[in-house]
Order: sequence, then structure tokens, then C-alpha cells
Amino acid sequence: MKKEDVLFSLSELTFSYFLGAQKVPALHHLDLEIPKNTLITISGPSGSGKSTLLNLLGMLEPLQEGEIFFLNEPFSSMSIQRQNEIRKYHIGFIFQQFHLIPVLTAEENVEYFLKRQHLSYREIKARTKEALAAVDLWDHRKKKPGQLSGGQKQRVAIARALAKKPNVIIGDEPTASLDQKTGRDIMKIFTKIVEEANCSVILTTHDPMVLSFSQQNFHFHEGRLIKDAKP
Repeated sequence: MKKEDVLFSLSELTFSYFLGAQKVPALHHLDLEIPKNTLITISGPSGSGKSTLLNLLGMLEPLQEGEIFFLNEPFSSMSIQRQNEIRKYHIGFIFQQFHLIPVLTAEENVEYFLKRQHLSYREIKARTKEALAAVDLWDHRKKKPGQLSGGQKQRVAIARALAKKPNVIIGDEPTASLDQKTGRDIMKIFTKIVEEANCSVILTTHDPMVLSFSQQNFHFHEGRLIKDAKP
């Protein structure tokens, strides 16, 4: 893969958790490249290292051994300020449980994090409308999370991530709490984002339906990459 086409590059990445005094390996000497503008899935059984890898890519866990490069910039040389900047402007996060603010409307939930980017009022409003329209929720913008279905809540979460105009959206099994039809609709939205928003999407999953949308899948077992393939 050409250097300019690589979003994340991992070199000898190794990570362990500690349960009391016991060291529990999660990832072993991992080498891989994740391309730009691609829908990536990370599959494997529970405990295979999928979520750990996602947390490391999103800078939610610190590096222990090895290196990660984001757009050819090494994590190990980044200051805390630089890492915060990348999380704020370049990486969107989506979770199983949505993590919406219950007292805010769908529109306000999207706007909330944009305000932290110190954008103009006009830019915040424009990005919010564009993101909610992209997930077919503009007509529901005044509803609070309690008035939305599970699928609609996840769409708000996607719009919130998309409005940042990130280089990548990272999701830890974002369709796991949804029925298959709703999950499939969400995957169609992710496909559209990759095609139209100049953005990669990286998802962990156990679901064959989700894998069917993947442009490239990394399959893990016991912290090791055992298969890298395009479905």
C-alpha cells in the first residue's frame, strides 16, 4: 500500500491488561496497515483483542509496546495536547449504548461537541443540518433521545461523529443492540459515509451481516491477526 493511502499503520503493537498482579496479554506483536476511505471490520471471538485495538487506535488506551502511526505521524511522539486535538477533530466515536445526552434534542446532541471545536454559529448549524440529513433524521431534530427508537438514537450518534468531518469513525459493535433490519440500515449509512465523506469507518463486530458490508476485514484470535481479507 502506498504511504499516502494509509490511515493507520501498526508496528509490533503489543498490549496487556493487569488483573491484580496477573498480566493478561491482549495483543501480540501486531503489524498491519489500515487504508484511508475504506469500511473496515475487525472480527473475532470475545477476548480476541478487537476492542483493545479500537481503544488504542482512538487513543483511549496508552501505548505500551510497539508503535501506531496516524497519517504517518507516530503516536509515541505526540504530546497530550496533540492527542486531544486528533481525538477532537479527526476521530469520531460511536458506541453500542449511544451515549446521547438525554435532556438535549437530537440537534443539540450533535451541536454539543461541535461547540467545543470553537466553530462559528453558522458553521455549527450548517454541519448539524448536513449530518442529520445524511442519516435521514433532520425531520426528527427536535426530539429528545427518549422519543427516539434505538435505530434513531444510533443515527444521532453517527451524525454527531460525522459532523466533526473526521478522517475516521470508530465504532465498537455499533449494531449489536439493534435488530437486523435496523442494523442493516445503519450499515448502509456507513457505506454512504465512506463513499461520500472522504472518511474511513472501522467497526468491531461478530455479525455476518455487518461483515457483508466490509471492504476489508481483519480477523483476530487470542490477540493475533490470523486473517486479513476482503470479504
